Amino acid sequence: MKYISSRGGESGLSFQQVLFSGYAKDGGLYFPETIPQISQETLASWKDLSYPQIVSKVMQMYIGEDEISGDDLKILIEKAFTKFKIPEEPINIARLNNGLNIAELFHGPTLAFKDLALGVVGQLYEFFLSRDKKHMTVIIGTSGDTGSAAINALRGLEWVDTVVLLPHGRCTQIQELQMTTVLDSNVHCYAVDGTSDDLDVPIKAVFSDPDYVAQHNLCSINSINWARILVQISHFVYCYLQLADNG
Repeated sequence: MKYISSRGGESGLSFQQVLFSGYAKDGGLYFPETIPQISQETLASWKDLSYPQIVSKVMQMYIGEDEISGDDLKILIEKAFTKFKIPEEPINIARLNNGLNIAELFHGPTLAFKDLALGVVGQLYEFFLSRDKKHMTVIIGTSGDTGSAAINALRGLEWVDTVVLLPHGRCTQIQELQMTTVLDSNVHCYAVDGTSDDLDVPIKAVFSDPDYVAQHNLCSINSINWARILVQISHFVYCYLQLADNG
């Protein structure tokens, strides 16, 4: 599987290259050159799999064995969910009256749905960086939940430092405490003036300078990162399979 920019300026990129990127060099976003199809037979064979197992199956469709072996991927995904209330089933589906079903995505360590994806992304970072003996600095802009979930995913990792910008006085108290009370040496939080949209401006300016990004080994874990979207595809597959038995 190779990746391209939505604006056509780049193509033929590996998953690892996209994982450690922010915006594409032409200002676009990265996405796969082709979209794999899942057959009804394959879906049926996944019916009894746990959520982490489904994450592994989906991700293998977008990451070649030459980049991460199936065994290594399984290990890092299992590690990503160890902080959830029930690691084997991070998503619970509440079955209410009149056929209403609600997927509960808040059972992670920071109570945000972003824990589901960012925990995996953090382990992907650690896998590649420890293998290549390379350090990376992750730049994060947050309105509250992304910062907390990203810090939880990255704190204590040997090869990653994370810089988090949060809007001063505009996060909930619990979110601010989840960010500013973390004492790990690789976490650096800064409160900035303005809204979360305002703090996105300098972050986008940083990633618009490819030479600066390369010089300082910068990347982003915000929603522009394809790896987050890839993990979140599994939400839909898992929920579909949980409900399919009910017709």
